[in-house]
Amino acid sequence: MRILLIEDEKGVASFIKRGLEEENYAVDHAVDGEEGLSFAFANQYDLIILDIMLPGMSGIDICKQVRKKNIQTPVMMLTAKDSVKDKVVGLNCGADDYMTKPFSFDEFVARVRALLRRKQDSLIELRYRTLRVDTLSHKVYSGDKEIILRPKEFAILLYLLRNKGRVLSRTQIIENVWGYDFNPTTNIVDVHIKSLREKINEFTPADFIRSVRGTGYMIDTDSSADTDA
Repeated sequence: MRILLIEDEKGVASFIKRGLEEENYAVDHAVDGEEGLSFAFANQYDLIILDIMLPGMSGIDICKQVRKKNIQTPVMMLTAKDSVKDKVVGLNCGADDYMTKPFSFDEFVARVRALLRRKQDSLIELRYRTLRVDTLSHKVYSGDKEIILRPKEFAILLYLLRNKGRVLSRTQIIENVWGYDFNPTTNIVDVHIKSLREKINEFTPADFIRSVRGTGYMIDTDSSADTDA
């Protein structure tokens, strides 16, 4: 899953980004309001985490602009302001949750998971051919047998399944699974796709992750259609 973090305090941003990445989320980081709004408009995120006090544009204004564009991505606000009035203002502008600094990272991650669960309630389980993907436990099954995947392999499979019928470039996969900071010239996507295919093919003879020469990878929308590697 892909998260946008808009936070100008380097120490706080580093702490949050590192912690979320250890939880296997891809994190894009913006350091001011205008950059953050640009990220939010240009990309699809599963969650936006933003500070209220930002250079250029406040978190309140960002949240209002995001909702004005009818972007329904869950928003968590972070701030040193802890008065009831400040919380009400934040929630009334369209935020889904509000945390005051300093905070426990365990509680923070629990709230992140709760917001993501709320967003994904209708997509807790995905099915494709013989595969069953549990998006909450991050487990994949073929029939009643579990296919053991590494975190990034699971993230790639989930991203492909949620975009069935679309050709996804290697850069898109890197940005959504590893984040913007990762080197786009690496062959890490191909390496993970190869490993993912090998693991899935132990349980099913059909290789449904299709390579599109010179472009990237895709999964067809028709679950009964044959695909070419």
